[in-house]
Amino acid sequence: MTPIAKTVKDHGISLPEVLTSYLCGASTPLKADSLRLPIHFAGTGEHFISLQEDDVENVDRAVKLAREGFVSGAWSEQSVAKRQSIFRRVAELIRQNAQELALLDCVCAGLPLSHLASRQIPRAAENFDFFADYIGTIAGENFDQMDGYQTVVTRQPAGVVALFVPWNAPLAMASMHVASALAFGNTCVLKPSEYAPLSALRLATLLEEAGLPVGTCNVINGRGSATGAALASHAGIDRIALTGQGHTARKIMSNAAEHLTPVHFELGGKSANIIFDDADLDQAIDGALVSSFSNAGQICVAGSRILVQRGIAEGFIESFVARTKALRVGSPLDPHTEVGPLAFEAQKQRVLECIARAKEEGAQLLVGENLRPDLGDGYFVAPALFQVENNQLAICQEEVFGPVATIQVFDNDKEALSIANDSRFGLVGYCWTESLPRALAFQQGVEAGTLWINTPLARDLRAPFGGFKESGIGRDGPRHAADFFTEEKSIITALEPPAIRKMGHGNQS
Repeated sequence: MTPIAKTVKDHGISLPEVLTSYLCGASTPLKADSLRLPIHFAGTGEHFISLQEDDVENVDRAVKLAREGFVSGAWSEQSVAKRQSIFRRVAELIRQNAQELALLDCVCAGLPLSHLASRQIPRAAENFDFFADYIGTIAGENFDQMDGYQTVVTRQPAGVVALFVPWNAPLAMASMHVASALAFGNTCVLKPSEYAPLSALRLATLLEEAGLPVGTCNVINGRGSATGAALASHAGIDRIALTGQGHTARKIMSNAAEHLTPVHFELGGKSANIIFDDADLDQAIDGALVSSFSNAGQICVAGSRILVQRGIAEGFIESFVARTKALRVGSPLDPHTEVGPLAFEAQKQRVLECIARAKEEGAQLLVGENLRPDLGDGYFVAPALFQVENNQLAICQEEVFGPVATIQVFDNDKEALSIANDSRFGLVGYCWTESLPRALAFQQGVEAGTLWINTPLARDLRAPFGGFKESGIGRDGPRHAADFFTEEKSIITALEPPAIRKMGHGNQS
């Protein structure tokens, strides 16, 4: 038994040697000829469990079980009050099992345990509570402006939903997708990342423990190129929702096109973090560090393109470099760790390649020694900060998804806005200023779905979240989830016999 496997066991968690999918209330049997995908602990590089990749046959089975569950009406025809009760029970179970769920995401994705316990796991519970509240408030529409008729607009669940969730916030994202899809009566097939499937599998069992009908939420496992492609192209899927990367979205959209399956994508970003000369510098430095290096920079809302006005640039850069050097990099199991490892070996190599290319293109490395061999064989990359003169460098245009930030100096507001919008992404933006007119002007001009002014990473679940340009299609949020995960139906009733044109009576005098 590896040390990390022993750590998991010591926390009272029993894991099989090979993980299987979770369909219709039980784990699927192992297939002798199935592909086994190794899962490693990012903190040490240890292989501690394997994952059975679901083939086309298993994917088809999962979709059919979800369809049978939907048609049965056990969930799709359930009362709002009952769905609310089950969702609130799910939230309670997530909180009761928070330590276990946090550990599962930590050992799979290398996320700091303290961050998971304080932010991501509570958010997962909040997602179910939020949608329980929301479905109790929505109502249909009634129109009676047309003489002699009444028109009523209702919603009904779309059907079977395919959900794709990433590895950088496994339970937080899975819970958001599952809650927003199931809230309106759909059933689903959930595909977590092959790098971090444990919490999604555990969530499925908690859902059924809370009273969700068996087969309503099914979990399949495997790579996007195999399992994911089979799911996205399945004729039995009515909606597809993905949080992930652009190249994955393009493949899913291509697969979905054959059946005209509607898609919803929340994708990546390369967000500008603008520090104006009238900003509260202490707050701005704190915020820029959090938005750049939280989760080792593996967040789609990373504000890693830091733009600083010239008058304050020298002092800001000096302080930011000092704080970056002081960041505590270490094991995700250590409660004092501020920056943990990258999630897996290939991601570490990709980040290192981005750093090497930035050096080749002339970016000035201010801090960052790249690897951290003193931390062992885990997937550690020291937080890196570059100063750049040109926003067209790859390090400014490509989403690194690692602990790498750039600083660029600007002279005036117009230049700052121009640099901020010089990106094919448009997920979020950050603005630090004490001037209300400046903030108002900036918020109108920035090409991003969310703008944070004098704060990092705040999220009101009632507001839409999504991106401009290549940062996505559609929005997350309650009203937007209702629009995507339901079909609207107009019912037009004649209040009295209408005058209907008579046809087929032959010539009439």
